[in-house]
Amino acid sequence: MQADQHKNPWTKLSDEVKYDNNWIRVTEHQVLNPKGGPGIYGVVHFKNVAVGVIALDDLGFTYLVGQHRFPLDQFSWEIPEGGGKVGQEDTLETAKRELLEETGLVAGQWEPILEMHLSNSVSDEYAIIYLARHLQQLEPCPEDTEELHVMKISFDLAYEMVQKGEITDSMSVAAIMKLRLMQLGH
Repeated sequence: MQADQHKNPWTKLSDEVKYDNNWIRVTEHQVLNPKGGPGIYGVVHFKNVAVGVIALDDLGFTYLVGQHRFPLDQFSWEIPEGGGKVGQEDTLETAKRELLEETGLVAGQWEPILEMHLSNSVSDEYAIIYLARHLQQLEPCPEDTEELHVMKISFDLAYEMVQKGEITDSMSVAAIMKLRLMQLGH
């Protein structure tokens, strides 16, 4: 017998917003779990769509952005990333803005290559990743909250960094692995 994949086995009894700012809202739900037991479930709602860009030039080089990530208290190499207000900004426009802000690059060709949920056990954060090609270098203009380091490296080296665990950001790992699969014809 096939399970009904569209039926929610959780029962929401009540909910209360515990925290709310311009970027996230945290809600605590009183629930009955799938077996009928009482419990709580905290959900982080993201008010932005996460957007990532893997930029690839004609010689096979890509661009990584390095920065200190406050929640992890560590430095992280990543593809250019940012967010756009849900329903207010087209994700492609967000991708173009973030690539220019963080690296100074503009691209002549754009292709969406991946959509994903980033941590669906506790959040509804949704992401889309674009492949940017036919690149032109202009001046970067990072936001005041960003102290960025840009590194132009071969795509093969970026792939090796993922393999060695030197790149751990989920959108970056997924983008680099997806592009590798695309290059292999899968």
